[in-house]
Amino acid sequence: MSFFNKLKDRLFKSSSRLDEGLAEIVAEAPAETRLQPAEATPPVAAQTPAAPDVAVPDLAVQDVAPPSGTDPAPARPGLLGRIFGGAQPPAAEARRVLDDAMLESLEELLIRSDMGVDTALRVAANLAEGRMGRRLSVAEIKDLLAAEIARIMEPVARPMPIYSKRPQVVLVVGVNGSGKTTTIGKLASQFRAAGKTVVIAAGDTFRAAAVEQLQVWGARAGVPVLTAPEGSDPASLAFDAMTRAEADGADLLLIDTAGRLQNRQDLMEELAKIVRVIRKKDPEAPHNTLLVLDATTGQNALSQVEIFRKLADVSGLVMTKLDGTAKGGVLVALADRFGLPIHAIGVGEQIDDLAAFDPQDFARALVGAEP
Repeated sequence: MSFFNKLKDRLFKSSSRLDEGLAEIVAEAPAETRLQPAEATPPVAAQTPAAPDVAVPDLAVQDVAPPSGTDPAPARPGLLGRIFGGAQPPAAEARRVLDDAMLESLEELLIRSDMGVDTALRVAANLAEGRMGRRLSVAEIKDLLAAEIARIMEPVARPMPIYSKRPQVVLVVGVNGSGKTTTIGKLASQFRAAGKTVVIAAGDTFRAAAVEQLQVWGARAGVPVLTAPEGSDPASLAFDAMTRAEADGADLLLIDTAGRLQNRQDLMEELAKIVRVIRKKDPEAPHNTLLVLDATTGQNALSQVEIFRKLADVSGLVMTKLDGTAKGGVLVALADRFGLPIHAIGVGEQIDDLAAFDPQDFARALVGAEP
């Protein structure tokens, strides 16, 4: 069963705050600025970015450079459309004049959707450019918003690169409860399915439960998990794991790390030590540093990226738990502010509940637009 069909069967109930709010903005317009269906003006075309010429495959199968080019994507229900509850047709085709009052309401809605002030203002301003005074329906506003959001997200939708270096060291970091361990299990499964030999290092040496959980995921993925006694130095384990992976000729070494709060200086210094020790064995390692973010944390994800980038040179993001939030706009804010590659999104606990990030699908689902 495909990833998309699985989401359809699960019938996620979360709805997009944007989807709900846009209809309210048009409905709350003063009578003189509304236009009913009989008087409707021609639709306003949205400049929707073209889709990639190659469908984005599973994360583990992509090689080094992301695809480029254009080719129309087939119409289908979107991945995140099922997460956010799917596109709902507007109750009425009333239209509202795009004026300063409407623009302000739109900005406030985007901010409430966790898009952040700067990004929300920029998206709203770009949508309004050349359209002030026009009468827009809910569907047209959704199309315009989706096009603008997709434009921001397109440059960062890049699969994790695979290099010829063996072993390719992938360090996975994040705060407590962000989903690092489950993400590692899903990555290991995908890489192994793609024909790669994978080794996992259980770098959270302070919690026996964390090691046990990773061993369960390793067994599911059919991948060996290297461990150390509880309380051991995680940097030492990472070094030993590199030696073992090199001796075994493994393609990839995935290193788990203890969950840490970005405001705990001692824990963050420990992470910096892991990076320093890894580089003693290979100056170019880690070759990828993935920061796993929990979508339900909202704007706090921005400060997490800021801190982890300084200490661990984050190379890409994985966003988890998008099925658990009715907002999701924080992903747009992350793309707009940092420009870091978004490699994948996680939408469940099963081993195959990880997919490459699709900006078009995400944008249209976020605003509740039709696929």
